[in-house]
Amino acid sequence: MKQFLEFLGFLALLQGSGGLVYELTGKLRWGVTQRWAVLDGYELYVSIALIVLGLALFAAADSRKTR
Repeated sequence: MKQFLEFLGFLALLQGSGGLVYELTGKLRWGVTQRWAVLDGYELYVSIALIVLGLALFAAADSRKTR
């Protein structure tokens, strides 16, 4: 479970940082936030939320006990 949470955290952090880079520079249009039409106008906020979610998932994975 710990590795799964770390994997999801990595994906969220990767997508959030990619979206943030695109919103600030206009380059690297590969993130999921630019692909979904429902997010039009909210890409910056969703990217920041994905970064926070990724960090929270890393913290949750770190708090899990390993067996």
